[in-house]
Amino acid sequence: MQNFSELPISPSLKERLAAARFFLPTAVQAAAIPPAMEGKDVLATAQTGTGKTLAFLIPVMEKLVQWNLPGIGALVLLPTRELAMQVAEQFDRLRGRQLAPAALVVGGVGEGPQLNAIRKGARIVIATPGRLEDFLERRLVRLDGVQTLVLDEADRMLDMGFLPSIRRIVSILPKERQTMCFSATMEASVAHLVKDYMRNPVRLAFGSTLKPSENVRLQAFEVSAEQKHGVLCHLLNQEKGRCLVFSRTKRGADRVAKLLKWRGIDAAVIHGDRSQSQRTAALAGFQQGRHRVLVATDVASRGIHVENIAHVINYDLPELAENFIHRVGRTGRAGAQGVATTLFSRDQRTDLFQLERTLGLKIERLPVDLGSLAKQEKEHEDRLNRMAPAFNRQLVRMPGEYLQAQMQG
Repeated sequence: MQNFSELPISPSLKERLAAARFFLPTAVQAAAIPPAMEGKDVLATAQTGTGKTLAFLIPVMEKLVQWNLPGIGALVLLPTRELAMQVAEQFDRLRGRQLAPAALVVGGVGEGPQLNAIRKGARIVIATPGRLEDFLERRLVRLDGVQTLVLDEADRMLDMGFLPSIRRIVSILPKERQTMCFSATMEASVAHLVKDYMRNPVRLAFGSTLKPSENVRLQAFEVSAEQKHGVLCHLLNQEKGRCLVFSRTKRGADRVAKLLKWRGIDAAVIHGDRSQSQRTAALAGFQQGRHRVLVATDVASRGIHVENIAHVINYDLPELAENFIHRVGRTGRAGAQGVATTLFSRDQRTDLFQLERTLGLKIERLPVDLGSLAKQEKEHEDRLNRMAPAFNRQLVRMPGEYLQAQMQG
């Protein structure tokens, strides 16, 4: 398949794909869509950013239109709310008038709209395992008509402890169904899941799933604690495109975002302690260009696709080597070029070397440009000095006294 127009799908879906500017399939899409359209089980492993979402959505949507049976005909299980929301958004973008909106079933938000979508005739449920299992236990949704099951980011779901929920959900689905499984890695737990729930799947593998894309330039700077934030700001000031900054901890992500804002760099933050509305707003602002920088923990390292991320910066080394792959996979997607920078301290040299050894890659070490760093710090100091007189002139009248607001430091 060289073009989506060659697919044996309805003219209306072809038109919507063209309107959404989907013309040439990625390698994963070209290989997975034909057997999926034939109703075969599909097991695909590929690097992040290779277009797996469309690889299962197109055959699912065509099947729902052709069979045109009432009730829920397809179920997509994913590890995170953000990824589920992204898939639902893509479905609604392509569904046209023949299909009702998807029922998005995720935790952290009100269940009213989710149940309303089911009651209004949703043909597909896009869900995280925890919230869906809750609905099933309360008998709020029926899945006895599901013809297609999709397990997306299967390895991540298992990493997050969803295996018991997945088993309970799949146990109530019809035995005669199509199952598609998409995963970044094929670990033993995923292989076991495949053995239990798939029938002679078409096996697809694209490149090494434990190495970054060749389109990403890997570089690292050894920095002292005093230099770290300055080097980060220098990298962000050099880069005009979207930047994603990873912190190991939630508190660290908040701290980095605040420091960037103090430096005049607009940054949003996303991590597990943020409310769903805060996470959605931060991600939407980043996607739409209102925020050029997004600071995140590893909650954002997988499953979230934002177009044209130019630079990924590991402010902290990841806890697990595989998280490095998923972080770096946010850039250099769909054939684009990207840069991934890692900041490390002198006492982390061994950790970085071990990461390279585990993943079988080489990260270029670059020297810190102390001259540019000093110039940047001088400009920041001058900016603060220009701001200081304005603060010093602000007088606030209080009962019986005058208070002068002065800027400290």
